[in-house]
Amino acid sequence: MTTLAERLGHAPDAKLVILSCDDLGASHASNVGVFQAMREGAATCASIMVPAPWACHAANNVAPGDDIGVHLTLNAEHSCYRWGPITNSPSLLSGEGGFPRSLEDLWEHADHTEVLRELRAQIERALAWGIDVTHLAPHLSAITLRPEFFDVYLELAFEYRLPIRLPSTVTAEHAGFPFRQLAAAEGVVFPDHFDHDWRAGSSDRVFDAIAALQPGVTEIHIQPAIDTPEVRAFAGDAADGWVADLELATSDALRTALDASGAVTIGFRELRAAQRGADATR
Repeated sequence: MTTLAERLGHAPDAKLVILSCDDLGASHASNVGVFQAMREGAATCASIMVPAPWACHAANNVAPGDDIGVHLTLNAEHSCYRWGPITNSPSLLSGEGGFPRSLEDLWEHADHTEVLRELRAQIERALAWGIDVTHLAPHLSAITLRPEFFDVYLELAFEYRLPIRLPSTVTAEHAGFPFRQLAAAEGVVFPDHFDHDWRAGSSDRVFDAIAALQPGVTEIHIQPAIDTPEVRAFAGDAADGWVADLELATSDALRTALDASGAVTIGFRELRAAQRGADATR
């Protein structure tokens, strides 16, 4: 069986790394941090939260060649900083206004039809903003590990011919359904390895992942932001991790670790080309 690395033009034992940035559009601090991590640091791609307050600003600052996906968003987790659906979707609203803060609240109340309509609208808006969307990645993994939501994820990936993020550290037995096998059966491309731990600010996590790289494509994610009063006001101590992620992405230590690993850095654009190339032969 041909490996993903081979489909991308590399040897079957090649180690390929995607260093991705989450939460583009969440705040001005995130926008500056993500673009800095991509243009001055080692980050290779990012995903934009279309419903978030600073998404339009982010879209206006995307440069030709930037590898940008859509961070499919159904939650607004901060207590005093809210965003909500861009469609008329009552089941996706919490009592506080905006999206639910918790995954449990979302899963309990969300209507499948409204989820599909909302997430399709987020992709369409990103395209309308002129973004050459390269992939899909769910915010807080909201649509990854529940079968009824995963169906939407796969439908959109198939419809727009886009690769997706899937965890490799969560088994089908734990999830309750064979999500990776289902995606592969539909011809949807996803990295071979991705740690489901989405916490920011853990340089040890990133360096450990690089040291333990296996053959194939590994996605490692970060959440970079600059340090501003705005981000401190709504994120509190969590901002420490985001600022640390930016320092990590632009550090010599990270570049040295990647070089020492023998890995080749890539983005999701290469995976999109592989998926669409396979689509053309089906």
